[in-house]
Order: sequence, then structure tokens, then C-alpha cells
Amino acid sequence: MADKYLQFLDIPRKDPDKLSVEVRTKEFREIYSQYSAAAASSQAGRCLSCGSPFCEWKCPVHNYIPNWLALVNDGKLFEAAELSHQTNSLPEVCGRICPQDRLCEGACTLNDGIGAVSIGAIEKYITDEAFKQGWKPDMSNVVRTGKRVAIVGAGPAGLGCADILVRNGVTPVVFDRYPKIGGLLTFGIPPFKLEKAVVEKRREIMENMGVEFRLNVDVGRDIEFGRLTREFDAVFLGMGTYTYVKGGFAGEDLPGVYEALPYLISNINRELGISDDPAAFIDLRDKHVVVLGGGDTGMDCNRTAIRQGASSVACTYRRDEDNMPGSRRDYKNSKEEGVTFLFNRQPIEIVGADRVQGVKLVETRLGPPDQRGRRVPEVVPGTEETIPADAVIIAFGFLPSPPDWLVEQQIALHGNGRVRVSGAPQHRFQTTNPKIFAGGDMVRGSDLVVTAVFEGREAAGGILSYLGLKAPVNH
Repeated sequence: MADKYLQFLDIPRKDPDKLSVEVRTKEFREIYSQYSAAAASSQAGRCLSCGSPFCEWKCPVHNYIPNWLALVNDGKLFEAAELSHQTNSLPEVCGRICPQDRLCEGACTLNDGIGAVSIGAIEKYITDEAFKQGWKPDMSNVVRTGKRVAIVGAGPAGLGCADILVRNGVTPVVFDRYPKIGGLLTFGIPPFKLEKAVVEKRREIMENMGVEFRLNVDVGRDIEFGRLTREFDAVFLGMGTYTYVKGGFAGEDLPGVYEALPYLISNINRELGISDDPAAFIDLRDKHVVVLGGGDTGMDCNRTAIRQGASSVACTYRRDEDNMPGSRRDYKNSKEEGVTFLFNRQPIEIVGADRVQGVKLVETRLGPPDQRGRRVPEVVPGTEETIPADAVIIAFGFLPSPPDWLVEQQIALHGNGRVRVSGAPQHRFQTTNPKIFAGGDMVRGSDLVVTAVFEGREAAGGILSYLGLKAPVNH
């Protein structure tokens, strides 16, 4: 009998099929297909079951990856789904959008020339297929406590918090200003990476678990925040980061220059049929587009503009290809879809009179590392050039957007606007107002979806401790 731990020698890594460039650039649906049961089992069987699973430790939620790979290999789908949900509230989402090349798959022992186990695609398969076959979280042993917690923000942090609370008998009531749950999962991440039916299915699952959603409610405008602190036993804040980082150079206010997030939101609203106002839609068809920034948001803008029918899309980044922060998978897909990348280029001016006509760039070289260990781009004198552009999208990242009522609630902030929280084991993610907890991007700054999920779940543990309840049950 063949040794199952040597299966990787006979079976190469095989990612799910993806749509051809000709097809996928004409529409906004997901580009990757689903594994069959046989393919998922075969690929999961490539796992070495390492004694010290580096993949698990590199994962921000510390998924039990080798364990659920083994279950998939054995055809035990529902058991794999149960185990996957013990550590992750949104596995079907993270399987689609996590940068696995920088996380679990990047740490896989087989990544050294053989081909890492396709962890992300298998994670996606587990929950998608389990839902299709009727699996749902087992709530039969949950004892209701009568406690109620308000959650502000239906994004990854808020959903992670609600998941843990409801499994522990606490009723979460989730408020969000948008008409659908998900936050940037729904309104920021394009459908070619995450179709919105996936998020709606998660809403259905969570409502059946006992989570209540109150949408189209802007806390602080439609409902006083103080009312939440009076009517609920605790409050969790997971409102993300929405203030875009400016470049600080001339021309940023010219017509034809757009912020990344409003651009992406306008397109998704059009796809979802939420807004019929033509003026709200940013259409870059037949435009020569320049995207400034090499992160994941920049990649999303690149690929959205291609699908809108832009004449050309160029993406500039001030460091080299190896230091680009965006997902390697999204970078590769961007290149396949026709995006041109200009590395070691830093914008110094957006050029134009009545509207944008071009972007003035300067070449850079990488100098010594800064305090975070990243090499700092240095301008190369005399290398200015101007490239033509009808439209420019600025995708330099996002900063915290703390609402005014935080101060009224004695919630302290760091100097950069991030919410201060406790790291004490019994009060994880508690703000300086003991009744209020916070997590995700508004606490740590703009980061990964999976990190926000983790912090929401951890904050739920802090809330349960504050409420005098026993240690959280995750499943």
C-alpha cells in the first residue's frame, strides 16, 4: 500500500480551474471554479501532517489546517466544516480573499519547490459544499443567557464577534449603515473575487443562529449611540477604516481623480442594482487609467477598470515587485488581464488644467530599512517623466475614521485615531469605557479580513468575561 504521507510525490498541486482572460474580463463573477469532491480529497491528501504545522501558526485565526485537510481527504465533509468553524467565522470568505501566498500556503513545508497544499481553495470548498448539502452550525446545546450586545458594524470584525456571542447564549444585535451585511466584503471587494451571494448566505446562516441585523441604520445619526449603551449589556465597535490616504501632491483635486473606495463602491452598487443615479457611477470605459498604489485595493481597482472597458490600465508602485504588498495571486491575475505595472515609480504631481491629463512620476531606488524593517524608497534625481491619463485612482490605503461620539463615551484614541483597547487576558479588546469593546481595522489600522475576524472573536471573549459568563465556546 502506498504511504499516504508521500502522496505529494505522485500528485502535483492543482488549483481550481479559472475562467479564460477573454471571458472573465467581460464580467464581474468569480473567476475560480469549485473543486469536485474527488479533487478536494486528492489535493488535501498532499498534506504532510507536519508535527509543527507552520501553516496553522502563520494563519491569523490559527485554523486547524492539517486536521480539516485530513477530514476532507477521508470524505468527512461535515466534520471538516465543524472544525473549520471552530476557529473562523467566515471560512468561505477567507478561502476566497486571504493572501494565502503570504500566510498559510507561504508557510507550507511543500512550498519549497514542490507546490504548497492549496489550502485556500480547500477551505472555500469545505463550507460552500457543506452549505449545499444542508450543513449548518449546531446550536442545540446553546443555553440562552438573556444578555444582549449591540454590535456597530456588520463587517468581518462585527460578524466574528456576533458568531462567538450567539454560540454562547448572548443575543447580538448588529447595526450597519449599509443595506446589506459585510461592510467592505460586500461594498469594497469586487464580485470577481467574492460574489455577494456568498455574503448573503452567511447572513442567512447567522440569522438562523439567532443574530439580529438592523441595516440602513447609521449609529450616531439615525440612532443615538448612548441609547445602545443604555439598552444593551455591552457594545462592540467594528466600523473599519474609511479615510483614504492622500499623496500630498498637486493635482489630487482635479476632475477625473478618484479615491479607490468610492470608485469600487460605485461599481458594486451598479452591479447590485442598489443605485440608479447615473451621477453616482464612476465609469472608466475608454479611459486611459493610472492606479497609484500596489496593495490589494490597487489590484481591485486595476481589475475593475479592465472590466469596465478602460482603454488601458497602468499601476504604479514606489518599491520593486518583490516588495509589493498586494496579493501575488491578484498581481498575477492583473497582469494576465492586461494591466501594466510601473515599479520603482513615485507620483509627484497629477497634471492637468480643467481635468486630469497625466501623472508626473519620478524613479526610486530602495535605501536602508526603516524602523519596521522595510527598505525606504529614495528619489533618483533627474528621472521625472509624465505618463498620459484620462483618469487616476488613488489607492494608498486607509486611515481610521473615528466618529465624534467616541470622545463623549470616554473612549480614548491613539494619536493616529485608532481606538485604544486592553490586552489583558480577561478584558481583551475592552476600550477605556468598560462597557464598550472594539476590534478590527479601527483598532489596529487597515489590515486583512482574517485579522479583523480574529479580533472580533477575541473581543467576544472579552465581552463574555465582562458579563460574568464562562469561557467562550467557539462551536
